[in-house]
Amino acid sequence: MAIPRRRHQHHHSRVRFLFPAIFAVSGIILFLFLFLSILAPSPNDDNHLRHLRRDDSSGGKGGGNEIKVPSSRVKISAGVHNRDLWSSKNSKFFYGCSNASSKFAKAKTITHPNRYLLIVTSGGLNQQRTGITDAVVAARILNATLVVPKLDKTSFWKDSSDFSDIFDVDWFIKHLTTDVTIIKDLPLRRGQLWTPHRMRVPRKCSDRCYINRVLPVLMKRHAVQISKFDYRLANKLDTDLQKLRCRVNYHALKFADPILKMGEKLVQRMRMSSKHYIALHLRFEPDMLAFSGCYYGGGDKERTELGKIRRRWKTLHNSNPEKARRQGRCPLTPEEVGLMLRALGYGEDVHIYVASGEVYGGEETLAPLKALFPNFYSKDTIASKEELEPFSTYSSRMAALDFIVCDESDVFVTNNNGNMAKILAGRRRYFGHKPTIRPNAKKLNRVFLNRNNMTTEEFSSRVHTFQRGFMGDPKEVRPGRGEFHENPSTCICEDAEAEKKMDWDHRKSGKDNVAKKKDGDDRKKDIEAVVHDENVDYEPEMTDPEDEEEDEDNPLGEVSLGSSKSEALSNGTSTDYDSSMSEDTELDELLSD
Repeated sequence: MAIPRRRHQHHHSRVRFLFPAIFAVSGIILFLFLFLSILAPSPNDDNHLRHLRRDDSSGGKGGGNEIKVPSSRVKISAGVHNRDLWSSKNSKFFYGCSNASSKFAKAKTITHPNRYLLIVTSGGLNQQRTGITDAVVAARILNATLVVPKLDKTSFWKDSSDFSDIFDVDWFIKHLTTDVTIIKDLPLRRGQLWTPHRMRVPRKCSDRCYINRVLPVLMKRHAVQISKFDYRLANKLDTDLQKLRCRVNYHALKFADPILKMGEKLVQRMRMSSKHYIALHLRFEPDMLAFSGCYYGGGDKERTELGKIRRRWKTLHNSNPEKARRQGRCPLTPEEVGLMLRALGYGEDVHIYVASGEVYGGEETLAPLKALFPNFYSKDTIASKEELEPFSTYSSRMAALDFIVCDESDVFVTNNNGNMAKILAGRRRYFGHKPTIRPNAKKLNRVFLNRNNMTTEEFSSRVHTFQRGFMGDPKEVRPGRGEFHENPSTCICEDAEAEKKMDWDHRKSGKDNVAKKKDGDDRKKDIEAVVHDENVDYEPEMTDPEDEEEDEDNPLGEVSLGSSKSEALSNGTSTDYDSSMSEDTELDELLSD
């Protein structure tokens, strides 16, 4: 009997220790369950962005195109899309640098007497701005005195403003005095008015092209006027010439006082309404849509209206709207811009300034954007008619006011890749990499088409992914990529001391290796995204129909085609000639104007 009793005691002892162990394990499991419950997102979070999708119901006006607006800010998943909405990453380590090198001779030592260059710009304000900038560099290449450029007064934009009406001409001359000799008017010749020799140069003409084509004429005639001067200088030039471009564009070209003062008033009024604001440059005018050849679902009415306008440009091919859309060559609609911004994390409380001309479809087209961003402003809503009256009949002066408000904004957004978008992108890079969002239209097109078939988290995630490399961050675009006015990489320097300090701070906090690896990975992804997805010139800047006719008749002005070609061949510059001819006549170049 002794043995069974010992077995019973042993079994009782094991049971006595088993219960506490079970309770302990159960407590741990319960604790972990509660902990995970706290960390898990609310069931409603997944549905938070669903209101951004179109209502597919067949009822209601607009054929199921109504937009339901969320009642609070769009949420962003922590860790995946964790970024500052109002500043660019690492922007403090980069700065604009455009001083001339010690090898860049002073203007007075290299300018030849009796050698005058006159320039007539083409297009609206921003095309004129690129023309003026490149005119200074062209004068430097030719060692010529530059006469203050004349602005286009006869083309599509019909603005009678002179240079001094838009820009501070005295500041322009004085600021560049060491680089190029500039005078206001061509001097008299033997006491009489002097008619300069007129000619044209091909698009993106290199410094060698100017020396071979223009210099011989200038030495013979002493005064040469080049007309239709937009994008007539090569993208890639010597470093000192590129830095001169930056000195002109970012320092010498200052708006005239009346424009500056009114522009500052508009900025102050936006700042009074909110600490931060977004500026949107919205190109959605009937002429622009017709020129682009895109289609936006307006049926036969849209096709008829835009087709009639499109016939103004005789050299445009028949359009394939679906192909243009796939290639990212169509400007985003106002609604699509609003959806993109909301997906990027900008809430309905954000104040937005819209710079635009006549929007095709008027208020009906703007309604979805205004629903997403009720704090909606333009210069017409924050300034009185009396205040705008001195500018209202001049398209370039009105554009200059928008330029100032967009430039001073915390975030600049565009639905296109036209001249203003490019120039402001470059300017904002130069002055501190302020966030500049340009849509990756090629990739976003697929997202917008399929957004009804994805959750709002998926929609937001894809927008973030495809916009990487299109947000205005430092080193986002490779040096030499795109137009120089858009990516002035030669004029942007990196603050090595500041970066060393950042590395030292990371070391002290024990985060150096992780942070550097993450930053390197992010930067690599950004660069790769732009290399593969960059859709340069996906949105055309309109040309004047009259310009096309003139280019067709005589693309190179008074220089005969036969002599130009033989001269180019004899000087070893046949590539300049061949490329210039294709650039003046091919549709792709028309689209990039």
